[in-house]
Amino acid sequence: MSYTDLFHSFSSKRILVIGDVMVDAYLMGTVNRMSPEAPVPVVDLMKKDERIGGAGNVALNLAALGASPIICSVIGADSEGERLLHLFQEANISTEGIYASSNRITTVKTRVLSNNQQLLRIDSEDTSLISKEEETQLYQQIERIVEQGIDGIIFEDYNKGVLTSYLISSVMILAKFHGIPTTVDPKKDQFFSYRGCTLFKPNLKELKEGLKVEFDFKNDKDSFLKAVVELEERLENEISFITLSEYGVFIQAQGTPHFIPAHLRNIADVSGAGDTVIAVATLCLVAGASAAKIAAIANIAGGLVCEQPGVVSIEKEKLLTEVTKLLA
Repeated sequence: MSYTDLFHSFSSKRILVIGDVMVDAYLMGTVNRMSPEAPVPVVDLMKKDERIGGAGNVALNLAALGASPIICSVIGADSEGERLLHLFQEANISTEGIYASSNRITTVKTRVLSNNQQLLRIDSEDTSLISKEEETQLYQQIERIVEQGIDGIIFEDYNKGVLTSYLISSVMILAKFHGIPTTVDPKKDQFFSYRGCTLFKPNLKELKEGLKVEFDFKNDKDSFLKAVVELEERLENEISFITLSEYGVFIQAQGTPHFIPAHLRNIADVSGAGDTVIAVATLCLVAGASAAKIAAIANIAGGLVCEQPGVVSIEKEKLLTEVTKLLA
């Protein structure tokens, strides 16, 4: 399959994204003086902006690649939740898998910026695990969507309480029953709850934290490879895909390892790169690409979004051009 055909096939894929969604809010202005009330700068507000954040950014990347994402999460039955639903609707992303709970608040991260520098961040959130009632409601919505037919499931964990061990195991059983590939972008709290998943994508820091090991990757590849073996023995996943920051990425399937170095980039911001990588990797996986191709394409995608400031979605045509040029 050519890269053009591979990318063309993305448009037929329906992907479920399960995880923590949030509003990323920005207050942008200028600072010309200090406050007389306290030793803090006074920001003259010029612009406000609200964007989809968390697992929602994975859905945005899937949509940018031509796929049809369906976001599944629990938010608050509040004005912030209504704004988030509106943002999803503006982006033409299905919200049929979102459950609005009156017992929870919608996560909002508000950043105060001046001259492209962040002065302050205010987090409004409830990071406790969702309740049994919320688990049940969310699972029932997921089950209904899965029965309608989907091509893959992404678990995107931001440690905000949506991905409980019970919900994960229940959805994993459902996915196996329907023969649906599952990919995971984990955090350490539920690191080993995804037993039997198709593709598991921690970064190097998360791998060390999850396994409670320490090593110098640059000078000790053997310890890294031993960690991957331990991961696969405990998790029983099919593919291990580890992002290595400036060292590129690593992927292993059926015991065959591939180290893929990073491409030289003018890095502006690494925010959201992991969301892009899991979105691209999942689409390549469900389209039938080999492990080496999955890693190589996702590696390029992650690098491309790092060239732009802020959290941005991948541009499909730009990615295809880069992939064709670098992997030909």
